[in-house]
Amino acid sequence: MMSAPSPMTHTQNDTLIAQSEARLMEFTRSELFAKTFREGMDMVEETAAYLDGPGRQDSKRLGRDDALTYASQSMRLTTRLMQVASWLLVQRALKEGDMSLAEARAEKYRLVAENKEGELSFSEVAKNAYALPARLLDLMARSEQLYERIMRLDRSLYAAIAAQAGNTVADQMTRLNEAFKR
Repeated sequence: MMSAPSPMTHTQNDTLIAQSEARLMEFTRSELFAKTFREGMDMVEETAAYLDGPGRQDSKRLGRDDALTYASQSMRLTTRLMQVASWLLVQRALKEGDMSLAEARAEKYRLVAENKEGELSFSEVAKNAYALPARLLDLMARSEQLYERIMRLDRSLYAAIAAQAGNTVADQMTRLNEAFKR
């Protein structure tokens, strides 16, 4: 008769959390993070410069419907990039010791999948709004790719920590075993 696998001990769980946190800190000190940080912040600056400068002129040349699409897509673009910038700044604060791991793990700093329900996808916007400026379409495509990449990093780095912190199958098994011992 096979016995059930023993539940993970708190020491094992603590070790996994420590390993996940070490991996996170290693990432914030890596060249990959430095490159991603520069890319994200450069894109924020590039987008702001475009929307505040040539983008204003471009939007004035559009017809009413395309101008509405331009306005909604530029707001979506700005929101996406502000979330990216916020995430990157949290990681930098963690790296520099200005924020604790516990603070950085807070749910309010996690990226969430963009709610695209009822909204046009980028490809639909590009296909149906051919009058939109090419520069705006380029910024939208690049920002979407960056957002998706950073969301994957967020999940990879923080999901492992969250999964270890009290909601694992092993923790549930331990609780069940303790309940049935009584």
